[in-house]
Amino acid sequence: MADQNITLGGVLRSDVLDEADFEELRANFRGELLRSRDDGYDAARAVFNGMIDRRPAVIARCAGVADVIAAVNFAREHDVQVAVRGGGHSVPGYAVVDGGVVVDLSPMKGVWIDPQSRTACAQAGLHWGELDRETQVFGLAVTGGRVSDTGIAGLTLGGGSGWLERKIGFTVDNLISADVVTADGSFLRASPEENEDLFWGLKGGGGNFGIVTSFEYRLHPVGSILLGGMLMYPASQAREVLRFYRDFMAEAPDELGGGCAFVTAPPEPFVPEPVQGTQVLGVVFCYFGSIEEGKEAIRPLREAIPPAVDLVQPMPYTVLQSLTDAGTPSGMHNYWKAGFLEELPDQAIDTFVEQTAKVTSPLTQVLLLPMGGALARVPDEETPLGLRDSAFNFHAISMWADPTDPEKHIRWAREIYDAMQPWTSERTYLNFIGDEGEERVRTAYDPEKFRRLIALKDKYDPGNLFRLNQNIKPSSKDGAAS
Repeated sequence: MADQNITLGGVLRSDVLDEADFEELRANFRGELLRSRDDGYDAARAVFNGMIDRRPAVIARCAGVADVIAAVNFAREHDVQVAVRGGGHSVPGYAVVDGGVVVDLSPMKGVWIDPQSRTACAQAGLHWGELDRETQVFGLAVTGGRVSDTGIAGLTLGGGSGWLERKIGFTVDNLISADVVTADGSFLRASPEENEDLFWGLKGGGGNFGIVTSFEYRLHPVGSILLGGMLMYPASQAREVLRFYRDFMAEAPDELGGGCAFVTAPPEPFVPEPVQGTQVLGVVFCYFGSIEEGKEAIRPLREAIPPAVDLVQPMPYTVLQSLTDAGTPSGMHNYWKAGFLEELPDQAIDTFVEQTAKVTSPLTQVLLLPMGGALARVPDEETPLGLRDSAFNFHAISMWADPTDPEKHIRWAREIYDAMQPWTSERTYLNFIGDEGEERVRTAYDPEKFRRLIALKDKYDPGNLFRLNQNIKPSSKDGAAS
């Protein structure tokens, strides 16, 4: 299909789309098609992770479902690699591909809220901040990402973790239905009543089975003003605080969410000048109930270990959802590791604190997030996800600006992950990690669930058209479970 082909790392790369093929696609496409010569091409191929620099043959910015079908049919018929872009936050850079077709859903931002039934129908190009803005008009919300410009599609398909999860579960626990374009160009509705096998697979199986063009969510009452914010402690108190927090969260009500984050204190007016630029432990709290109940819920920690800085206060839900935006700017270089902790003994806390002291960049964050609550009460068989009874999960988010020495930042993330192995489950959620290979994808699921996912791949994408993801290979591509 191309007039210039080169091999890069064993993969056929075509940088220039044949003009006749391009005209064929354009004849069936209503949205915008961008090639390297076009204005806006470089902006459209940029993704969250600044380490990723890829040049698609064409970026198909879809105006609707018909465009998605046209792009999928074109890629399948011409045997071109496909990347699917929603919010572009995939840390491995799955939203963009060298020499292939990017099916860009970001122009598709329609959203419809039914306040009576407490449901939302949201197109796949939305970010969480955009969806939250619409749902909060009616005092409603669903579990969403902790960074407001994360796309709803990728986060949902990987499970969907957020501040609300202890109260109402993961995003997929609140998924009612999804509209999907499959590899053969079919348009299907997946729900508990229609294509129920596909619906199950979408709730944690990632983008392996098709392109979801819209999601229907169950919404929950979440007041526009709630108690949220951060208690900030010097790193020297981290062991004491984490021990207290571990025991405190074991008895906490479902309404209390949050987590702990090792960060470098920013040069902001609310941070005492001697603390700015030093490593601190931030304890984020959010309470999904009345303000007074929230104050009482966090009182034990405030009193037992008074913070150096107390930023917990009444705030809009939309502000809570964007609290971490400034600390996770797009375009930085990122390498992530993550794991689930079945328990958090004192020795694990000591190891965690020791490793966080070795961070190699002031942008790096290390998160420790409590589970429990509603998460643990969802029957294991309802989703591909497991590990719902874990005590905590941790994220080592190595982030840096200078591209000249990536190895030291990558090495640090691997070292903290290795150090935590004695307490870490072999399994994880694939949204939380980078590209770690086929075996890591396999071990993310228990063997029976993995067999079910392969069967779904065989049914809906036997040619593995949708392979630029945390890929579950069909049996025909040597994906069969052992």
